[in-house]
Amino acid sequence: MADTAEAETSELAYGPTDWDDHHHLPTNTGLTNEKVTMWAFLGSDCLLFGALISTYLLCRNRVGPATKGPTAADLFDIPFTSVSSFVLLMSSLTMVLAVTSIQRAEMERCKLWLLTTAALGSIFIAGQVYEFTGFYREGLGFTTNISSSAFFTLTGFHGVHVSLGIVMLVTMWVLVTRGNLGPERAETIEIIGLYWHFVDIVWIVIFAVVYLIP
Repeated sequence: MADTAEAETSELAYGPTDWDDHHHLPTNTGLTNEKVTMWAFLGSDCLLFGALISTYLLCRNRVGPATKGPTAADLFDIPFTSVSSFVLLMSSLTMVLAVTSIQRAEMERCKLWLLTTAALGSIFIAGQVYEFTGFYREGLGFTTNISSSAFFTLTGFHGVHVSLGIVMLVTMWVLVTRGNLGPERAETIEIIGLYWHFVDIVWIVIFAVVYLIP
C-alpha cells in the first residue's frame, strides 16, 4: 500500500509519461537528464552561431588588398534560396507531426513523418551544395577573400548541423521500424525534434542577416 501511494504521489508530481519510461527519469527541474543535456548543448550552440554571424557581419564587405574576386552578396540568388529556406521550414511541421504520431502510438505515421522530415532536410542540403557549386564556378571559393571565408564557414557549419540532423532522423526511423522505439520512449523523438527546430530557427536568422540585409 505504501509503495502504491508513493507511486501515485510521484505520478502527480512529475506526470505519468516521465515515470512510464524508466530510461528517462525526471530531474529537480521537471525535465529528464537527456532533455536538460540537449537544452545545454543548444545553448552552447547559440553562442557558437552568434560568434560566426558576428564574424561574418564584420567581414562581409572586406575583400583584402592582395586578393580579388566577388563577395558572396554579389552572387546571391534570393528566389532560389528563399524556396530552399521554405522547404527547411516546412520540415519543422513534419517533425511536429512525427512527435505527435509516436505519442499517439501511430507508428506508421511516425515513420512516414520522420522520413519526410529527413527528405526535406536533404533537399535543403542539395540546394546548398548547388548554390556553393555555382559560387565556385563564378570564381568565389573558400579562400578567395576574407568575406567568402566567413560566408562559407557560417553557412557550411549550419549545413553540417542539418546533415547530422538527417542522420539522427534516419536512425530514429530505423529504430521505430525495428520496434526498438515505441510510444513509451516518445521523448527520444521529442529531443531530436528540439535539435531540428533549433537548426531551422538558426537558419531563419542566417537567411535574414546574410541574404536579406544589404
